[in-house]
Amino acid sequence: MKSIFEQLLKDIPDYQVFLTPEELDQSSRDLEKSYPDIVSLFEMGKTKNGAPLLCLKIGSGSQNALMFGCPHPNEPIGTMMLEYLTRALCENDALRGELDYTWYIVKAWDRDGLELNEKWLKGPYTLYNYSRNFFRPAGHKQVDWTFPIDYKDLHFHAPIPETQAMMKLIEEIKPRFIYSLHNAGFGGAYWYITDPTPDLYDEMRLTAKQVDVPLHLGEPEAPYCKQLSPAIYGMLGIRENYDYLEQYGHPNIADTIKVGTSSSDFAKGVCNAFTLLTELPYFYDQRINDLSDADITRAQAALESLDWHEQANQTVRDTLGISKEYMDADNPFLLALEAFSEDHGDDATRKMIETNPEFAKTATVAEKFDNLTLTKFYQSLSYGMLVRANETELEKMKTQGGTDLARRKALEKAYAKAILLHQELVEWLESEIHYQVVPIRKLVYIQLANGLLYADKLKG
Repeated sequence: MKSIFEQLLKDIPDYQVFLTPEELDQSSRDLEKSYPDIVSLFEMGKTKNGAPLLCLKIGSGSQNALMFGCPHPNEPIGTMMLEYLTRALCENDALRGELDYTWYIVKAWDRDGLELNEKWLKGPYTLYNYSRNFFRPAGHKQVDWTFPIDYKDLHFHAPIPETQAMMKLIEEIKPRFIYSLHNAGFGGAYWYITDPTPDLYDEMRLTAKQVDVPLHLGEPEAPYCKQLSPAIYGMLGIRENYDYLEQYGHPNIADTIKVGTSSSDFAKGVCNAFTLLTELPYFYDQRINDLSDADITRAQAALESLDWHEQANQTVRDTLGISKEYMDADNPFLLALEAFSEDHGDDATRKMIETNPEFAKTATVAEKFDNLTLTKFYQSLSYGMLVRANETELEKMKTQGGTDLARRKALEKAYAKAILLHQELVEWLESEIHYQVVPIRKLVYIQLANGLLYADKLKG
């Protein structure tokens, strides 16, 4: 890696907390005031709640690059990487010249959703605090999965305001390079790319090794992921999801898939943009990259995971049934839970497991841990939102002076059940997982290092 990039990585601050949407916006305004000849800040659109969606334009290089944080609002690692990079680009003329891009940077694309994650942004960073204060919207309300698409029997044309704003920006600037700054909650580092780049794979993995963050070597995020190299996958779009369900005979696919496609898929069609996506964890357990044999087949682990997940989703639906009729139809936690607890093609996955010879093999420790433990971690997030769905309505009743006794009793009953479900699961996780919290600086390092690798490769 070039020395100018190595110095940039060396100087990353030791961030202790994540910034709120308002803090990010104010920082961008301050940057424009400090460097008016280099920076312009413009409103690319409005959020669905009417807040300004801000974009920084930095420099005047020969090609355009687009970076955005919070494509999912529970994923703020990228906001901190962009917070650091935007100031570095302004302060360092040599860095701007070496990279030679005009930068378009959206620190928090799902700004509204980030506000609903604010209670955990400043810590403490524990499984309980994260899952209890977590929010992630339903797929048809996600900024990065509501791009329009017509594919076979799937026709989606309902982009939300933030998506519409990004569509317009991509069509106007036609970026050469897009960096989509995601992160997972638990596990290790892994990547998605739109086109194979085998000459960079070792360097990508090295960026995680340099700061002692493990690779994610368990199950892929989706069964239709195409692995290009360990921890590196081809980019996913909704077409891959559709084809997978079709391959294994899932009925009514267009009714199952209720979302659009992604920014990478959209931008590929607009200007053949290259998109990099880096996934990183807040928490990790060393078992996630343990490739030694476990005491179970991969199929047994995967099927047990599916069984448990189906039962947990039924529990969510049953608990919602207690109080759903008393909830606002636009309650964001309700919308998310209804979407996440639906059947999304588990029948297809069961058929795949039964017919794919890779699943007849002995599972690795990483695969077993992923299937039997991490599945439960991610369910704790749904249980946290189940608490918040009822809590939101109870707080609304308190604020508005509601006197409907039946409504209050139903909400309090569901709230108490959700609290118990969440506490019991988190206590189990705390006893089963020997997790470490990854320092924010290390996460920023990996994201930035990979962004520099690809920006440098693609510029010429």
